[in-house]
Amino acid sequence: MTPSALPPKAQDTVNLNNDTFITQSTVLIVDDNAQNVELLQAFLESLPVKIVVAVDGEDALEKVAAHNPDLILLDVMMPRMSGFQVCKRLKSDPKTKDIQILMVTALNELGDIEQASECGTDDFVSKPVNKVELQTRVKSLLRVRHLKSELERALTYLNEIEQDDTTAL
Repeated sequence: MTPSALPPKAQDTVNLNNDTFITQSTVLIVDDNAQNVELLQAFLESLPVKIVVAVDGEDALEKVAAHNPDLILLDVMMPRMSGFQVCKRLKSDPKTKDIQILMVTALNELGDIEQASECGTDDFVSKPVNKVELQTRVKSLLRVRHLKSELERALTYLNEIEQDDTTAL
């Protein structure tokens, strides 16, 4: 079946193969260190994403509510609320549980990685961050986020068709 023959919602899924979904993505960078934020922004400048910045955990939760990001680059050690606490709150909320979270931290002990995993992080990268590694992980996590969204849309579409079929009987 050609993409134009697919239903409108299914046509959108075909576009995931050429990364056009990245231009529609929002990335939230959460770090209390301005130099770290600038570095992450510089590493992501070649990607056509919208970037939003938060300076601590509380600010991050406010920015999530205001901007509904697709991906969060989340520092762990911050004032007012740690990255672990932010991650746990976001992953326990049905409205935000599907946001991809990449913890970016100087912590690199096995226990830290386990704690990040228990909080629900989707990936983990240690500082100092490698530009190519960060860009690759960001693209991958955005692809996962958008594939999940498309799957949800397709399932909703199929349920609507199924309901239409049963009501027509």
